[in-house]
Amino acid sequence: MSKILIVEDEQAMLVGLRDNLEFEGYEVDTANRGDDGLKKLQSGTFDLVLLDVMLPGMSGFDVCKKARAAGMDTPIILLTARGEELDKVLGLELGADDYVTKPFSLRELLARIKVILRRANPGNASTAEFLVIGNLRVSFEAYEAFNGSNQPVKMSHKEFEILHHLHRHAGKIVSRDEILDHVWGMDYQPTARTVDNFIVRLRNKIDSPDSQHIITVHGVGYKLVL
Repeated sequence: MSKILIVEDEQAMLVGLRDNLEFEGYEVDTANRGDDGLKKLQSGTFDLVLLDVMLPGMSGFDVCKKARAAGMDTPIILLTARGEELDKVLGLELGADDYVTKPFSLRELLARIKVILRRANPGNASTAEFLVIGNLRVSFEAYEAFNGSNQPVKMSHKEFEILHHLHRHAGKIVSRDEILDHVWGMDYQPTARTVDNFIVRLRNKIDSPDSQHIITVHGVGYKLVL
């Protein structure tokens, strides 16, 4: 399990990032000041850091600069509301691995995190665990799915996320609002009907004529039966 440090002073952003990363299976630690973030980075073992630029105590640029000067090579993604070219160049010159400008898509951020972690730990690329769910073999880590004939099955990012959430709560009822909250998160908020449409797509890939794995609980939500 990869461990990520989030250094962010906006509480709502901090909580949203933490919850979504934990949902994705990451271990998460947090700090809301630059100097505290640097101390945690120096004392702990992290696989990646999400680092806001505008922080009390010490700016994200200074945290990045001091970390690199101390020989720490932990991957760093800078988060900031600034979008000027000079800021991006400065951040990368100070040793940041990537730069994301707020507001950003959660899906894009997760994709960037996965790319950087794979780059930093190439030996982990072939260790993805596959789970059998109905007619599918699924890896939520690698975002891959195969049918009973071992042929690849195309699934969107959101389909993987919804199925992952249902699998983590297998046998329990999950409401549409909970799916919206945990899967779409800080991204745009769709309607409950959008969730229903995604469920239909998942059923077409998971279920067979004689077995149904995603059960509708009318007026409440859905339940995954393995």
